[in-house]
Amino acid sequence: MSAVNLYKQRPDNLEGQSPLHHAGLAELAGKSVANAGIRLREKKLLGHLLLRGDARDPAFAGGVHKALGVELPVALTLVANGELSLQWLAPDEWLLVVPRGEEFATERRLRETLGGELHYAVVNVSGGQTLLELSGAKVRELLMKSTSYDVHPSNFPVGKAVGTHFAKSQLVIRHTAEDSWELVVRRSFADYIWAWLQDAGAEYGLAIEA
Repeated sequence: MSAVNLYKQRPDNLEGQSPLHHAGLAELAGKSVANAGIRLREKKLLGHLLLRGDARDPAFAGGVHKALGVELPVALTLVANGELSLQWLAPDEWLLVVPRGEEFATERRLRETLGGELHYAVVNVSGGQTLLELSGAKVRELLMKSTSYDVHPSNFPVGKAVGTHFAKSQLVIRHTAEDSWELVVRRSFADYIWAWLQDAGAEYGLAIEA
């Protein structure tokens, strides 16, 4: 793939706005919530890339590992290398999340490593979605009344990730640690999901973190 196909969507001198920039999360983070069972943090402005290719092709799988330092995850799972994570979305599609500002360099590294002979695609979708982190002892209870997907520990262990219905919407749920989960939310659904989480989390005590 020629470098001419690359486009830096977020120049270094341009400050982006997250889908929830108007919600005032930074101001809410300063308010104390007694006995909060859920803590919410927007991991805003991270790099989100969609990667497509043939997982059965050793050249593609090996190229991804060389460029990212992780193996392609199997169905309904995600893998991580520091702040970088790669999540299975479909047999030939993965979501790659990288630290803020690293999406352009990561895409370029993938294209250089995979070369021009393989059939693959890398698409930067950073502006189209955001990631919400939910942590605390009551997160699973919130999820249970928000989605019909079974989030019982026996069915949804740490390391699992699924795209599913959520409060009459759709998003991706990722179980990243024992009491920590992430929601990958489309920009167009962000307001609705934020309103839902405030209402659904009220009974457990919802604290916002910066």
